[in-house]
Amino acid sequence: MAAEKQPWQTLAKAKLDSINESIPANWRLPSLPRNEERRDVTGDYVRQFLSKEEIEITEAVAPTIVESTSTGHWTAEIVARAFCHRASLAHQLTNCLHDTFFDAAIEDAKSLDVYLAKNRKPKGPLHGLPVSLKDQFHVKGVETTMGYVGWLGTFQGKKGTGKERVFESEMVQELRDLGAVLYCKTSVPHTLMTGETVNNIIGYTWNPKNRNLSCGGSSGGEGALIGLRGSPVGLGTDIGGSIRIPAAFNGLYGLRPSTGRLPYQGMPNSMDGQNSVLSVVGPIAPSVSSLQLLVKSLLSREPWFHDPLVHDMPWRDEKAVISKDQKLSFAVLRHDGKVSLHPPVKRALETVIERLEKQGHRIIEWKPPAHEPGLDTLFAAWTYDNGADVRSAFELSGEPMAPQIASVYGAELHAGPPKDATFIAANNVGRREYQKEYMEYWNSTAELTGTGKPVDIVIAPVAPVAAGRPNGVSWYGYSGIVNVLDYTACTLPVTTVDKSIDVVDPSFQPFGDLDSSIMDQYDPEIYDGAHVGLQLIGRRLQEEKVLAFTEYVAGVLTA
Repeated sequence: MAAEKQPWQTLAKAKLDSINESIPANWRLPSLPRNEERRDVTGDYVRQFLSKEEIEITEAVAPTIVESTSTGHWTAEIVARAFCHRASLAHQLTNCLHDTFFDAAIEDAKSLDVYLAKNRKPKGPLHGLPVSLKDQFHVKGVETTMGYVGWLGTFQGKKGTGKERVFESEMVQELRDLGAVLYCKTSVPHTLMTGETVNNIIGYTWNPKNRNLSCGGSSGGEGALIGLRGSPVGLGTDIGGSIRIPAAFNGLYGLRPSTGRLPYQGMPNSMDGQNSVLSVVGPIAPSVSSLQLLVKSLLSREPWFHDPLVHDMPWRDEKAVISKDQKLSFAVLRHDGKVSLHPPVKRALETVIERLEKQGHRIIEWKPPAHEPGLDTLFAAWTYDNGADVRSAFELSGEPMAPQIASVYGAELHAGPPKDATFIAANNVGRREYQKEYMEYWNSTAELTGTGKPVDIVIAPVAPVAAGRPNGVSWYGYSGIVNVLDYTACTLPVTTVDKSIDVVDPSFQPFGDLDSSIMDQYDPEIYDGAHVGLQLIGRRLQEEKVLAFTEYVAGVLTA
């Protein structure tokens, strides 16, 4: 007789207990403040639980860490222990981890220290650098759930494949070869298809800067963990904003590269095989230099020989430099014609424009083709199968969909058959034609910039909100249009919400019901203190240029 299937609640609780119990007893907080008691747990709050050395290590940027571990100033083991400790604190305060493998990480770090002592050189350009991973990467010895209870104890929902806890994603292997230390996997919303992070295993992942609000999604655990400096750099994925939304919500830099720049081989996904708009993998960190280090290092491994979808395109130093006498041109997108910006996001946009204009740079208004036709092709691609793939994953355990997912993939919304080949082909043609129209608009800006060349970079919101309230992230137009166009984009932290000045204009007139409902979510008291970020958008495969411009603009803001 077959064993009786356990209730999903039992399986989820066992997994959650195992995550919490993996935290060493001496790193567990004796009591946790409720969200309403302590909204901001970053900075001095989390530092009180760390030693002076741990603070110094965990608040260093990735290049500094690698320089220290490669010269013996810090051992890789000491660095690994410091980040394991701070990651443990971050999880207790925000629910940001799906798995820890601290013991394995510390052993790996010890091996790196032995390698350095024996060979008198680092193993690679990421020697001793802790790197966190979204729970979408397969790592040996660790299970991948992608937020699904039904994936527990399986390989992507299937049992007996021989790959369980053995198979590794291509990028994971490359990170190890580069000398990185892997130590935790971070929380995601089940399905990955929402801008909040919620599932039936860990519950809701909160924004550490303001625990009234969401950390974003779907790479939300990365955003919360790095926002608390429990990781110096992590990797997420993005099919509609899933790197940029949590990066912006948590005051971080997050790179959405173009399709085929970094390897995705061997990673699970929702609706795998939907090739109209591909998900991409990219880094999130507190500094641009950390993003540059990770991307440059990964490309040094020549991933195009191991992932058939990666372009043969090494890091291009010549495109990563902005000369001091170079005249730059920017465009600004103030409104996408659908949803208005919350007051702090609008202020952030004006702040960046003002600072760049003071530097003598030309800023033009970005008035591209209407975004709605392009976004229609994206949203259609997300539901080619009418939700069959994600519903089958929920059926494995019988767990319910979170409301954020049910609003898109609930059975009542997709009762019909999957879209046929004719529909998919037409959608692909529509997207391609839209990309061409947008390309020609960008080319036409050469007449307006004063440089004789088209706009270098577009400055735009990531979302209409500084961060979402629970069940309140409902518009992906600002982030999703980048995926439609397959442009490169990087987030830029700008400011924090100030309740005394970020108030709704009493003359505000919504464009429609959606615009009205999103503006109604804004409350200066609730949002006070939250991070506010934007994105800098470049053309396809301009990762080096976009990172260079992001670093430049960040420098202008802090000068």
